[in-house]
Amino acid sequence: MALLLLSLGLGLVCAQDFNPRRIVQRNYDVSKVSGTWYSISMATDNRKRIEEDGDLRIFIESIQVVEDSGLKLSFHFMLHAECTDVAMVCGKTGKNGEYTINYLGENSLRILEADYQRYVILHMQSSRNGTASQVLALYGRFPELKSSFLDRFDKACKSHGLGPEKIIRFSNQDPCYARSRYPSRPSVLEPTG
Repeated sequence: MALLLLSLGLGLVCAQDFNPRRIVQRNYDVSKVSGTWYSISMATDNRKRIEEDGDLRIFIESIQVVEDSGLKLSFHFMLHAECTDVAMVCGKTGKNGEYTINYLGENSLRILEADYQRYVILHMQSSRNGTASQVLALYGRFPELKSSFLDRFDKACKSHGLGPEKIIRFSNQDPCYARSRYPSRPSVLEPTG
């Protein structure tokens, strides 16, 4: 039994090896993005929005492709010390890997890169109350990722003008983690317009 558990553990560690040949940066097969994800790290030019009690401090649960090839993001956040489930539908644009979100302003979501079996980096541009901001998010298929994936995210942040002081690591910080893997049905936020 111990040998079986050891081999399973080693298999999970090996499954996380970083392989640049698996990285997709265009011509995305969004069906391969569907499934369970974990919030690993976020960065933004307005760090307060992703700090504790920030309006963008969200913890992803899953991404699903919907009928019109849009995306449904299921996530949760803390609201009045309670875990709140939300599902948001992102409308497809004419460009591969790009979506719109009409929620608290006009927003766009773009897949920057993915290794469908290990991680995805998303870039969101948001406008709220006349203030524009950008957010990068690293989601993993595992609750934690090796430093090579974090380094890859850091480089993506740097290329978008976001230095290390703008990055927050979320591994093991999800206050709803145990409950979130068996969530109740979340409310759905549909795009307007």
